[in-house]
Amino acid sequence: MMGAVLLSEFATEIVVPVCAVIGIAFSLVQWLLVSRVKLNPERHASGNSNKNGYSDYLIEEEEGLNDPSVVTKCADIQSAISEGATSFLFTEYQYVGIFMVAFAILIFLFLGSVEGFSSKSQPCTYDKEKTCKPALATAIFSTISFLLGAITSVLSGFLGMKIATYANARTTLEARKGVGKAFIVAFRSGAVMGFLLAANGLLVLFVAINLFKLYYGDDWEGLFEAITGYGLGGSSMALFGRVGGGIYTKAADVGADLVGKVERNIPEDDPRNPAVIADNVGDNVGDIAGMGSDLFGSYAESSCAALVVASISSFGINHEFTAMLYPLLISSVGILVCLITTLFATDFFEIKAVKEIEPALKKQLIISTVLMTVGIAIVTWVGVPSSFTIYNFGDQKFVKNWQLFLCVGVGLWAGLIIGFVTEYYTSNAYSPVQDVADSCRTGAATNVIFGLALGYKSVIIPIFAIAICIFVSFSFAAMYGIAVAALGMLSTIATGLAIDAYGPISDNAGGIAEMAGMSHHIRERTDALDAAGNTTAAIGKGFAIGSAALVSLALFGAFVSRAAISTVDVLTPKVFIGLIVGAMLPYWFSAMTMKSVGSAALKMVEEVRRQFNTIPGLMEGRAKPDYATCVKISTDASIKEMIPPGALVMLTPLIVGTFFGVETLAGVLAGALVSGVQIAISASNTGGAWDNAKKYIEAGASEHARTLGPKGSDPHKAAVIGDTVGDPLKDTSGPSLNILIKLMAVESLVFAPFFATHGGLLFKIF
Repeated sequence: MMGAVLLSEFATEIVVPVCAVIGIAFSLVQWLLVSRVKLNPERHASGNSNKNGYSDYLIEEEEGLNDPSVVTKCADIQSAISEGATSFLFTEYQYVGIFMVAFAILIFLFLGSVEGFSSKSQPCTYDKEKTCKPALATAIFSTISFLLGAITSVLSGFLGMKIATYANARTTLEARKGVGKAFIVAFRSGAVMGFLLAANGLLVLFVAINLFKLYYGDDWEGLFEAITGYGLGGSSMALFGRVGGGIYTKAADVGADLVGKVERNIPEDDPRNPAVIADNVGDNVGDIAGMGSDLFGSYAESSCAALVVASISSFGINHEFTAMLYPLLISSVGILVCLITTLFATDFFEIKAVKEIEPALKKQLIISTVLMTVGIAIVTWVGVPSSFTIYNFGDQKFVKNWQLFLCVGVGLWAGLIIGFVTEYYTSNAYSPVQDVADSCRTGAATNVIFGLALGYKSVIIPIFAIAICIFVSFSFAAMYGIAVAALGMLSTIATGLAIDAYGPISDNAGGIAEMAGMSHHIRERTDALDAAGNTTAAIGKGFAIGSAALVSLALFGAFVSRAAISTVDVLTPKVFIGLIVGAMLPYWFSAMTMKSVGSAALKMVEEVRRQFNTIPGLMEGRAKPDYATCVKISTDASIKEMIPPGALVMLTPLIVGTFFGVETLAGVLAGALVSGVQIAISASNTGGAWDNAKKYIEAGASEHARTLGPKGSDPHKAAVIGDTVGDPLKDTSGPSLNILIKLMAVESLVFAPFFATHGGLLFKIF
């Protein structure tokens, strides 16, 4: 018998749900604090504003503070953005709902057919002496957990989007009292989303495990195999959210920029631009709803991968419930750590100047990582036996608990390194982006060349960080080590998401300030908030891609074990053709998503031009543009265009596994993982660098930047073109690729019993 665990089973049953409920309660408290900022003109000017920002006497000096028309305008714009975002999500979810039901039926039919829909008990996969529940049970419970994951993912994205559209105008109004006030509203709103998502994901998974256990009893192998559907549900919804939202936001953005900024020479977010509402809606549906579903998917899958491997290790064999739920305990502590970290940004320190914004956001990442390291040590000490065995491709590997702590810790710190490298390459405070801005002197072509080179170069350190992380965690605890390393990277998900959601909220706040005709002081403050948000959004994408690489490798390991493949030999033609086709898939997928943005943007550009040419008095500001038509163009285009890339990702594992068998599918997964990670990092960073090079020139904060500006100069026009090219790279193709690699791996794992039994039809014929 291995060493005993300090935390009893009963205590585990209490700790996990309590932490989840604390997370939900904390997010509601933050939401209440945000809702105190009123969007009606009468009661709006409150006096209790000496905390975190500018004291009362400064408020009185700000021009137009008590002007009721400004508040009414802000409220009107906010409701237009909110309506546009809600109607898009409802339209998207109708299509996604049909897919969800169809795919659930597919899971049931494929997995049920493994034993011919028999309801008799069968020998266990890994221990033939024991009997396990029938394959029919796996089919039913996998389908249920798939639907649970899908619904949780959809809900996470929707709630995040609602709070973001609720908070954007409130951030604008608070910006009149100073940058500190506005920062707090935007950050609190982001925290609502971060904590709701992390806590919901944890709670639903915990409840599902306990309910499934009522049926499965001692058959933990079957129980945790059925739970893998949860990760599949989460990621399949995230794919459509990311791709659909990404196409929507960039079609509107590119359309608004090309006609508004380049052709008509009007500022960004000018109310005369017909695509401006669609652009602001897009920030919410792409960066908030899509990002939320994406990180929820990563979290669900890394938990599922760890649970599957643990169920066939000593934890599962000896029925050690606390040790089994180690992945959930890590996430529970993560919620508490992020809660303390959030207070550092909103309550412990005050932001008084623009230059303090970005350091405050970066401190969030560092504080949460340091505290989480201590949290992991405690959880590992109380929740894991001092020594145990982990399943390692047919053998049981002997592991000590301190080795497991190092696996989670290396994942956690690798995430931070990837985040800061991403920041170095995408923030205009450092030389890489300044070089890209400088290259705009000689036109758009050199800007594009420099930007592409920067993106390719930015891959180097993150890949080394991931490689070291994989080596350390695999050496210590095999595939389980990699799964918990991915969980380590995602353990501070609540803080990461709060910082991510903060960006689009600040961006919207700036747009609303411009449209409501507020003074340039306020626009400067919201721009400062937005610039910091842009950098942190790039950090968030770095996290998402790094964790996706680890998650898909862990899922790949679980798939190889489940499909009973002892080695994946690259020299066999079966595997090699899979490898080369898998490496091609991210290119095919990127081509689809970028072309979708291009064709949707084309329609948008034509519509914006039509309105400028045919609506009399629009350019002079006497007539109102037709915003609704532009919102409709973005909605229709993104719904139509998200289906082919989605189908490519969802059908590839099914077709390859059924017709070519598990070895070829293993090759496809390895190929897609290796090439997908590189393209995702370089695409996201190239796009981010071009965006911030443009902002660097526009802000004109340094002597060097002023030599390139002002707005409308030739270098600035070249920078706008670079930014427009980079938009689909950083907000559609790049972020969607991490879902491609995770989703194919988790789908292969869920369907592994079917592929192992009936797969490889073509090779059986020949």
